[in-house]
Amino acid sequence: MARPRRSLTVPLPRPSEVLVTFAAGALAVVPVLRTWALQWGATEAELDATLPGDDVVPAAGHVSTRAVSINAPADRVWPWLVQLGQGRGGFYSYDVLENLVGCDVHSANRIEARWQDLAVGDEVRLHPNADPLVVSEIDPDRALVLRGAPTPGGLAFSWAFVLRPAPDGSTRLVVRERYGYPHRSVGLLVEPVSFVSFLMSQAMLRGIKARAERPA
Repeated sequence: MARPRRSLTVPLPRPSEVLVTFAAGALAVVPVLRTWALQWGATEAELDATLPGDDVVPAAGHVSTRAVSINAPADRVWPWLVQLGQGRGGFYSYDVLENLVGCDVHSANRIEARWQDLAVGDEVRLHPNADPLVVSEIDPDRALVLRGAPTPGGLAFSWAFVLRPAPDGSTRLVVRERYGYPHRSVGLLVEPVSFVSFLMSQAMLRGIKARAERPA
């Protein structure tokens, strides 16, 4: 007589084991996502390059370099950069999200002559109630560098917009943020902000690209 076949049962993992596995996977993915966000769109050469504004925060504890190719010459991209700012041309990003925190930003869809005069020492605001950034360097059709005033915690910040013409007549727009802080504890404040910066910066780059590529 044939023996009855036993059914094989696979034990289900315990909830604690599932949680540990999920956590381990998340910890492995986070550094990869962080690196991707900090380097969005940038080439290895752009990541390694010394850019205008790097000397504003020479000892940076946190750096992001993001970039986009724009099918337009630098002199068509530049006017959109010059009018960046709250109360000016906005940031060409997610206005709805920015306005949820009271930024009162309205991204321009055309170049305005009233916002084209920008000089070293001029202020560029991110929020009506926040300390403004200051123009540290301006080189028409090449580079715009903004710097923040050091905070009470010692945080220093620079924001550089660099235009690099390509042989085919297009332009690479490279945007670099540098954060400098005297104590590692200050860096704990920067890391959460860096994700928000990525979210808004990639939208800004795409917004500038779309505007500059429109027929004149």
